[in-house]
This record gives sequence, structure tokens and C-alpha cells, in this order.
Amino acid sequence: MSVKSLGVTCSPGLISHHSSRSTHSSSTMYPRTPDLQTETVTQFLFDNPDFLDSFVIQHVHEDRVRQWSQRKHKGQGHHALTLTNGDLFKDHRSNWKNCVQSKKWRVLQELTKDNTTNKARVFTELAACAAESVNADGHNLYLVDDQNQLFLASKSSKNQRAPTTCVGRIEPRTTLPAYVAYTKESVVSQNLVGDPRFPLGFGVETEKGVSAIAVPLLHGNNTVLGVVELYRNYGNMPFSVEEEEMYNSMMKQRKLNDFLLAVTKSIFQDIVSMDTVIMKIMNYAKKLVIADRASLFLVDTKSRELYARIFDTGRVEEHIPQKEIRFPMDRGVAGHVASTGEVLNIADAYTDSRFNRDVDLQTGYRTKSILCMPIYNRGNIIGVVQMVNKIDGVFTKADEESFETFAIYCGLALHHAKLYDKIRRSEQKYRVAVEVLSYHSQCNDEEYQMVKTMPIPDDIPDILDYDYSPWAIDNDNKPVYVLYMMRDIFNMHSHRNKNEERRFDIDDMIRFTLTVRKNYRNVPYHNWAHAFSVAHAMFAVIKTSQHHFTPIESLALYIACLCHDLDHRGKTNAFMVKSAAPLAAIYSTSTMEHHHFNHTVTILQNEGHNIFKHLTSAEYKQILSDIRHCILATDLALFFGNRSRLQDIADKGEFSWENAEHRRLVMANSMTAADLCSMYKPWDLQVQLVDVIMEEFWQQGDEERSQGLTPMPMMDRQKKNELPHLEVGFLVGICLPCYEVMAQILPETKPMVDGAIANLKKWRELAEKEALEKEKENEEPQKPQQTDDNQEKEKEEPVTTTEKPSDDAIVTSEKTLLSAGDGLDDSASDTSFLAAGKPLPDISSDQTSNVSSEKTVLSLHSEESR
Repeated sequence: MSVKSLGVTCSPGLISHHSSRSTHSSSTMYPRTPDLQTETVTQFLFDNPDFLDSFVIQHVHEDRVRQWSQRKHKGQGHHALTLTNGDLFKDHRSNWKNCVQSKKWRVLQELTKDNTTNKARVFTELAACAAESVNADGHNLYLVDDQNQLFLASKSSKNQRAPTTCVGRIEPRTTLPAYVAYTKESVVSQNLVGDPRFPLGFGVETEKGVSAIAVPLLHGNNTVLGVVELYRNYGNMPFSVEEEEMYNSMMKQRKLNDFLLAVTKSIFQDIVSMDTVIMKIMNYAKKLVIADRASLFLVDTKSRELYARIFDTGRVEEHIPQKEIRFPMDRGVAGHVASTGEVLNIADAYTDSRFNRDVDLQTGYRTKSILCMPIYNRGNIIGVVQMVNKIDGVFTKADEESFETFAIYCGLALHHAKLYDKIRRSEQKYRVAVEVLSYHSQCNDEEYQMVKTMPIPDDIPDILDYDYSPWAIDNDNKPVYVLYMMRDIFNMHSHRNKNEERRFDIDDMIRFTLTVRKNYRNVPYHNWAHAFSVAHAMFAVIKTSQHHFTPIESLALYIACLCHDLDHRGKTNAFMVKSAAPLAAIYSTSTMEHHHFNHTVTILQNEGHNIFKHLTSAEYKQILSDIRHCILATDLALFFGNRSRLQDIADKGEFSWENAEHRRLVMANSMTAADLCSMYKPWDLQVQLVDVIMEEFWQQGDEERSQGLTPMPMMDRQKKNELPHLEVGFLVGICLPCYEVMAQILPETKPMVDGAIANLKKWRELAEKEALEKEKENEEPQKPQQTDDNQEKEKEEPVTTTEKPSDDAIVTSEKTLLSAGDGLDDSASDTSFLAAGKPLPDISSDQTSNVSSEKTVLSLHSEESR
């Protein structure tokens, strides 16, 4: 016999390496000869058991070890092996935890991952694994059909006679599997011959089978699914009680896993309320330990009480929510468990002093056994489950162990149910808040009826003049003017498509307009009057210029202007971010502009407010996209890029109204021009408007200063004397570049440029005057001090004169321009943002204005890019 017959190959070098563990020298006792004798290797392995263990673990596959075990088991009749040195080689195969895991376990794992797998296949693999684990000579799997009969689903021995499909009905005193299915109990028999419980023996005939283990396969509801029958042949060691317990343990774990999976699916797929989860936990708890009734008490940590409102009455209408009951945590069996965390398994409730008999006396129900266990979540006791009266005896240690695992899932389910309840309550509060706000933010019937009775004029004189003052219109009449302009723009589409019916509903337009008015806050400037003026400015552009906007784009421009500052809080985007306002958390960029658009959509979604309901689906989608684009364009942080691209296209002569992207650039620039409409209005009107918007900015500065922050110069009430300088910078850096590119694309809008230049000249005069007064305060000569050693005559310093600046002085310093970029957003419209520290420019002609303002914007754009 050679070493190869052992199934492994021993390396002489490896043997020499481990021989130092022996008391003998390997060089003398185990010579390195090419042909080692079996006796020599055997003796070496007996002398070096550590080497044998190490070699098998490192070099022999577990399947080979399993095959060795099976061959040894069959060859020696399942008897323990006594080694030559007298030690007993213990067979640990009956210990489930330490048994060798074969490939079949991995197959079974894969099978159970898929809930759609055929159960017969799963049970077949399970039976085969069980047979290997107990070294059975064969196994049979029987399943129960719809007629409550057993049929053979699979078998392991090819030598068995082919049975009929049906084995027999489930009844006692017939076959072993029929008896097990009938009693729902496992059976271990060392010899089936002559056993009166199953006189017919195995379910199918075997040639040598004599000893058997039969285990029922039970569903979570305790119905029989089938029977697994394991057997050993005559001459081999019969099955022991330990092997039956091992197999029962395996089947119970499988049953518990299936049960917990069903619990998890049922509870987590249908978390409707806390009451629903509690009812399901009580139902599953009773099924798990086969109890008659169950109760679940939750812990109120603040009052240190247990409370419940779902009770198991044992009647058909059980688990119906009732009046909540509460009792101290230190009272009764449940209170003891909740206070101590101890599991109580009480076989006779009336002999336990902690049991309260009052409930039994009131209901007539007799409590016998109790199993009460705490439910934990994150290490804290959140509830107690109490099972009453096990149906077939008393609660066992196995019940405790099973329910201990079940309690983990109960804790998770209750925790998630609480979270769901909180979310649901928050959602209901949100819905109530939205309902209340919607009611108060929508126009009421009285307002609607009042406007509806007011006739919409066919013509409004001077409304298309760029010098027109929308602020002069009374607030009660503004909605009528809005409806006049909106109807006119809607009709543009009808004029272009004469065969189509009217595309608007006047009632919806009235409600929409009044609700938009109601959703502007009462802030100094960014209010309903500002929205009306911007909408009018856009209406004038649309009606007077030779544009080629589509009817949908024209309508989007007008509605966007009307809604572009909805719900404005009188604060800049920068302030919203610094103050950690909720809106800033929702919208990281263009905070207020995104909010304005979303508020617009919310109003459109109100009943009776959808002014676009007669548009097609494609048109509706397009107009919302255009409105969003236009409202976001009012963020001055986006203006510079939009204006620069449009200017570059216009200068190169590449502009085309047929190009949709070119039109969108004109739309964006038009929104800024309309938003800044107060800057080209007549001087007297503009001064009033600047005072109003500066008051809004100064209010923000006051709030920042109260919070320990230093406001920007344009927000600082203490620097109001710098207002003319700031206005000059704003007109030169923002307004004129915007108006000039507008006039280049739409020449009819040149009155914007003319009005801005006229106002710029006035602001320059005021700024120069303020600068001269400031210089006079600082121009007193500083006389040098004289000493006794130096009696030289005092030298007079030359008088400082102010020269008129050249045209190039219009280019503001980089420091000034950079500070301007820090505060640009929609709230900076219609006001100054540049701190002027240089002499003011002399605007003597349109050409000078064009050149100088262009330089300023290019310089500003360069700073922003940097």
C-alpha cells in the first residue's frame, strides 16, 4: 500500500518540516526514500497528530472529508473508533453546529432566496441535507395533496421498488409517515418491525431499512405540509435520541425562519397605523407559541406607565380598539417585566403573587399559564408582550427562545410604526396648514364679484408710453389693468390663428390675478405695485417693438413679470443663505427666484385659477418652461452671462429670431430691463422709487446689524449720504448695458436708454455736489509744528482744485466692482450696489454713455469671471 492510496500526496519535505514535533528524529525513523511504506507513514501520523490536523485543514477539501466520514460510518457500522493508543475518537457528527456543511447547504441557501421556488424542490434538498447530517442510508420525502393524502415526492435509493403516487391517507396505525402527519410529532424508532403505531412500516418498501427518524413539515399555521423519513439499514447503528433532537432543532429553526419572514413581510408591507402593527404582533405571537390570547403594552417613559388600547377578547370582534387603559410599570406581571427586563414563564398564574386576579373575576376567563417578555429597541424597553394559556400545556423553554427572536422584529416594527405615525401626523398638519394658507391666500368671492362687475376697457390711453407711471394707478383698479393687458396678449394668439376659439377664460383670469395680488407681501418695494409696474413694462415692449416672439413666449413673458417676485420677503438671496432660512435649504442657487416660480405653479393648480387650461398639453409644458426661464433670469447673478452672450451675438451680426436660443437670451434680457423699469422713468418718479427701495434695503441692514453683522454699504442706513454715488454705479454697471443691448435688438425700446441717461446725469450732479461738500470738510491746511531750534517760516500748502473728470473716468475701480458682485441678486434690482470712490463721469452724449458703460460692464464681468 502506498501513500497515494490515502487520497492525498505527502511531500517528503513537508514530513521533515513537521517532524520536529515528535520525540523521535525524522532523519532516523523516517528516512527520505522515494518509496515510503504505509506502515512508516501510519506510524508518523500517530506520532504527529498535530501535523495530521494541520495538513487536513489546509490541504483537504471538505467534500473529501465528508466522503471519508461516510465511508468510515458505513464500514464500521456507526460504532465509535478506538485508536491503537487507547484514546477514543469521538464522533461529533450528531452535533448540528459542528457538522460538516456540504454543497447541498449552499444549494438550499440559494433556493430559499427566491420565494417563487417550488417548495417540493426546497424540501427535497432539505431532506438530503438532513440525511447527510445524521449519516442516514436513505431518505424519503412525502408531501400532502389537496385531498389530505400523502404522496411520494422524492427518494434517495434507486433500489427501492417503484411505489404508486399515493402512499395513503393521513391516519394512525398504518405507515410511519401517515402516523407522523396525523400526530404532527417527530418519531425516532430503532426498529420499525412490530411497532403497533405504524404496523405497515415505511411509507414505501425498503430492502434493508430498519431504523428510522420521521419528522413532520409544518406550516406557520400548524398545518402539515409533508413528512421527511430518514432510515438506516440493517446491520448499522440505529438512530439515537440525540440525532432526532438535532434534526428537530434544524426543522424548528427552519420553521421559525419561515415564520419570521412571514411576519416581516406582513408587518412592514402594511404599516398603516400603530394599531394595525399591534394587532398583527398579537396575532403572530399567539401563533408562534400556540397561545390562547395575547396582550401588548407599550411603555410611556415620561409617566412610567404601561398603556394599551388593543385587547384580545377571544371573540370574533377581537382586537377592536377600545378605551385606553394605563397602569404603573411596577404593577402586575407585565409591570414587573417592563421594570426589570426579566422574562417570566409562569406555569400557574394563581400561585404567583404578581398576578392580578381582578380581570379574571370580571370577565370569567381563567388564566393558567403566562409567558411575558420585554420588547427592546436600541437597548431600551419599549413594550411588553404577554401570552396567556398555551393551548397544549405550559410554555416551554423553546417557546421562550423562539419568542426572543420574534421580539426583535416586534421592536423594529413598533419603532417604524411610531415613526410612521409621526410622519402621518406631520403630513396631516402640513395638509391642514396648506388648506388654511390656501384659503387665506386665494381671493375670496367678495373680491372676485367686485372685480367681475368692473368693466375691462377697450383702450387705455398712454399705457404704451415708456414714461407711463403704473404706480399712479389705484390698487383697486390695478387688477382691471392687468386683465386688459393679459386679454390683449391672449388675443395675439387668436389673431395669428383665426380659426381657433378664444384661448382664455375671463373668470379664471380674474381669480388668478386677484390671488397673485394677495400673495405679494406688504414689504416696502417688492410688492404688488412693483409686480404691476414690471408687467406693464413688458407689455409696452411686446406691444411697441417689432419682435418675433411666439404667442406662447409673449404670454410667458407677461405672466412671468406679473409673478416674478411672488411672496418676496424683502430680503436678498445672500441674506436668506446667511440666516439659514428654510428656503435657502431647499434651493441652493437663485433661492428666491425658484420660490417665486414654484409659487406661481401652486396658484395655477388652485381650482378656478388655471389660465392656461385651454392650451394644448405641449403648449402648457412649453409655457411653464418659458415662465421658469424668465423668472430665474431676474436673478442679477445670471444677468451678466446672459447679457454678454447676447451682446456678442448682436455685435457679430449673427442674431436671428428663428433661433430659439437667441430668443431665450432676448427674453432673459427683457426680464431684467422690465425689472429695472424704475431706472428709466422720469426723474421725479425715480427719486421717489429709489427712496422706497432703499428703505427696504436699510431694513435688512438694520436686522443684520442687530445680529452683530456688518451690512453692505447699500444696506447700511448709516451710509445713506453715499446714495448718489451708488446710483451712478448701478446705472452705469447694470441698467445702461441692459437697455443698450435691448435697443440694439429692438430699436423701439430706445426710450429706456434715453431715460436712464437723463437720470444718470442727475445722479452724477448730486454725487459731485456731495463729493465737493465732503472735500471742503477735509481741505483745511495742516500747519507743521515749530520748535525752538527751527524758526523757519510756515509754508502754505497749495489749494486743492477739482477738475472735471474725463470720459475714461467712468470705468470704476476693480475694488469697487468686486464689492458690487458680492450682493447681486433679484433684490438688488432698481437700486444701487456700487460704492463709488472715484470722481464721477461727465455724460455729455449718447456715444459717451455707450462707450463708457460698455467698458464698465466688461470690467465687471471680468471681475466676476475671476
